[in-house]
Amino acid sequence: MTVTIDRQGEIAVVTVDNPPVNALGQALRQGLWDAVGTLDADPEIRAVVLVCAGRTFIAGADVTEFGKPPVPPHLPDLVARIEAAAKPWVAAIHGSALGGGLEVALGCRWRVAVPDASLGLPEVTLGIVPGAGGTVRTPRVIGVEAAVDMVTSGRPMRAAQAAKAGLIDAVIPGDLLPGAVAFARQALALPMPKAASARSLAAPDAAFWAEKEKSVAKAAKGAAAPLRALACLRKAAEAPFDEAMAFERETFLNLRGSDQAAALRHVFFAERAAPRPAALRDVEPLALRRAAVIGGGTMGAGIVAALRDASLPVILIERDDNAVAQGIANLRGIFDGAVKRGKLTPAQAADRLAGVAATTDYAVLADVDLVIEAVFEEIGVKRAVFDQLGRVCRPDAVLATNTSYLDPRTIAEGVPHPERFIGLHFFSPANVMKLLEIVPAPQTSERTLATGFALARLLKKIPVRSGICEGFIGNRILKRYRAAAEALVRRGIPIAEVDAAMRGHGFAMGPFEAQDLGGLDIAFLQREGARAAGQDVPETLGDILVRAGRKGQKTGGGWYDYAPGERRPLPSAIVTELLAGAITPGAAMEREAVAQHLVAEMAAEGQAILDEGIAQSPADIDLVKIHGYGFPRWRGGPMFATGIRS
Repeated sequence: MTVTIDRQGEIAVVTVDNPPVNALGQALRQGLWDAVGTLDADPEIRAVVLVCAGRTFIAGADVTEFGKPPVPPHLPDLVARIEAAAKPWVAAIHGSALGGGLEVALGCRWRVAVPDASLGLPEVTLGIVPGAGGTVRTPRVIGVEAAVDMVTSGRPMRAAQAAKAGLIDAVIPGDLLPGAVAFARQALALPMPKAASARSLAAPDAAFWAEKEKSVAKAAKGAAAPLRALACLRKAAEAPFDEAMAFERETFLNLRGSDQAAALRHVFFAERAAPRPAALRDVEPLALRRAAVIGGGTMGAGIVAALRDASLPVILIERDDNAVAQGIANLRGIFDGAVKRGKLTPAQAADRLAGVAATTDYAVLADVDLVIEAVFEEIGVKRAVFDQLGRVCRPDAVLATNTSYLDPRTIAEGVPHPERFIGLHFFSPANVMKLLEIVPAPQTSERTLATGFALARLLKKIPVRSGICEGFIGNRILKRYRAAAEALVRRGIPIAEVDAAMRGHGFAMGPFEAQDLGGLDIAFLQREGARAAGQDVPETLGDILVRAGRKGQKTGGGWYDYAPGERRPLPSAIVTELLAGAITPGAAMEREAVAQHLVAEMAAEGQAILDEGIAQSPADIDLVKIHGYGFPRWRGGPMFATGIRS
């Protein structure tokens, strides 16, 4: 049964059981609707506790209903019915109360939660706004400012924060159901709180809304839903409840059919499917208990931090004692930075670092389950590492390379038991970036491949399988994107105009700003290596700058100039002079045309990648570009944006 009713004396317990996440499908909505009527008619019942079976409270809408016409009972009507019930309801929350789940809870007179519960209204991340009172009841419960932060960001609150804000009435530290029933009995002896819809709300002045509109627009980077949600919250503060509800519903219905909502639904479903590929559903991965990382530089330290964030003990191997000390220093810097940003407590940071054993001795790797190589991007160095690993590691231990450009088949040559070798391409900073390209070699076993995806799930990353080619999926498309951007500059489009066009399209920065941040010399060295190997690699504009000593922000100048200690790009007369002979001045393009042209170039390379079997679906390419390269999520990725869906 989806909804069942139990009675514990004068307290009724309504249990929702709609696995896996108790989504608010039509049957569940109808079951709750009927439960209100049944319990209102029962003279022995004085209050109702709403609890959910399984691993979570109502976690939101039923995704199978996305894009379909709504079927009654409609969620706003259900929330209003619970709120108006003759017998007051208590929402007992565990897991996540998200979206419609939180809106149902807001219809209850009281809300209680276990300490690790989270509550949120993430609708803006799907290109819509809450549609069942989330923007109208929430500010009446927690105040306008807290509601603005919560609704326009889509970020959830943990139980302690929710209790402090007034979103829940109590944190239940022990068993939830007995605690919630006891709370209900005690609450009946106290004055009944007003329904959320009946609570008064002080409207902030126009200056408050102007400031919030500016900050929300900056964070949204072109996404429409956050600003529309802000408008709903303003209406809730300035208009009667029913008028605000009508405005929210109209906004919700308007956005539901928008291009941005379609794009964000596409990304949502792609992300949902990515961690568990259908082809590996029945393959048992290797259990991961202990891991090791070879190399403690920027990338290696980031990988170690990601593994420690997932509570895996880690061994860090470096070439000598000085490098070991530097690797630990790099790690300490990562964890100290997390403390400064409030992401970790000092005790948690100390625990993270204590779980790392750093050494130069490969022999200690005899019993690890997974080793990730993250040393210098040079084939001889990497093969020497795997020669060592092949001697000391268990035959079933997974051996992974983090190469960005080198052919994993070449790295794996001579590795004993090659079925346990795989490419795991992390993105820097590895403890922050969510993308993980998983690159099997020809002899990689299904179990090893499944272990790569299991690792991604453990690290809460978005995994995408890639075939072997130069740059795999992401860097191969990046190479074409940069080349297309340079081609526009050669035609006379100013560097700053190209960057501005991409920022206007929703990117955090344009291609030239991004190169200056990461360093022009990285791609330059790869091109020089290819030239040294006899490949015909044409000279790029970036080559001209690197040969002139301009490698980006780290040298005070790349495509732009940078004042000492500053990161703001400044137009460069030196660059104009250096590139003068390679540029034909005079061409002009509207910024949106520039952006559309460059996105089309990305998509064309994506199509070639699909045609060659390097990527398995257009959605995989979209996930790579969104999570690894900053493609605006609300545009759905380059393939979706250009109509390539299958």
